[in-house]
Amino acid sequence: MRCRKLSTRKGKPVSSVRPHVPNLPLCLYAGTVLLLLGVLIIVAVSPAQESSRRVISRSAPTYPELAKKMHLSGKVRIEVEVNPAGAVTWAKMAGGNPVFENSAVEAVKRWKFGPAQNATKGVITVEFAEP
Repeated sequence: MRCRKLSTRKGKPVSSVRPHVPNLPLCLYAGTVLLLLGVLIIVAVSPAQESSRRVISRSAPTYPELAKKMHLSGKVRIEVEVNPAGAVTWAKMAGGNPVFENSAVEAVKRWKFGPAQNATKGVITVEFAEP
């Protein structure tokens, strides 16, 4: 398929004219990257069945190296079972990007919840933003 010329500017086809992009200093790019690296958001959302279990302590997941290289962000849903004492007895991924699975599951296993009469099950959402 051939492209047709729509118009010209000073004898050049429009498709070959580059827009003016200012040269920004390297420190501005580096500062932006450092700012993005400083952002790691972890949000835990308790489902209705687990609303009575208060989170006592959370451990932050590590941002996976592969996710850094691929500039990924996203949410992972983790199914958990919490014993009456408040410790997570098991956790597994219920949905989300598998790149974040191991990091999110290992972090949630270290969480502590408030005590309850019985063991409870629920879903925790862990959000990863590119650092």
